[in-house]
Amino acid sequence: MTKLHAQPYDISATGFYFDSAEEYALKVAKAKNDYGDPVEEFEIQFIDGENIDCELANAWNINQANFDGFFDFVDRWNDDQKIRYIIAVGECGYARWHGVVPLVW
Repeated sequence: MTKLHAQPYDISATGFYFDSAEEYALKVAKAKNDYGDPVEEFEIQFIDGENIDCELANAWNINQANFDGFFDFVDRWNDDQKIRYIIAVGECGYARWHGVVPLVW
């Protein structure tokens, strides 16, 4: 299972771990800084999972706006499809497209 971490940009707030978009939504709704203000901006970090999924996260350039698509594809794609995306986007410079990615089909 792939696990990500949401690290707040607000230094007076604490981050959290999550492994689905639903869990992220629940935790971000409760995220407050030391002054009780809501926390809105997070850096998304790959924490745990297969090595190939770590490379996919790097090629995907996971962030707050696209990690939910990453979760969809990390579970759906086989290793061959992941390798194709990693090489095409991460190493050959093809544009990232976080919808349906025809390069790997």
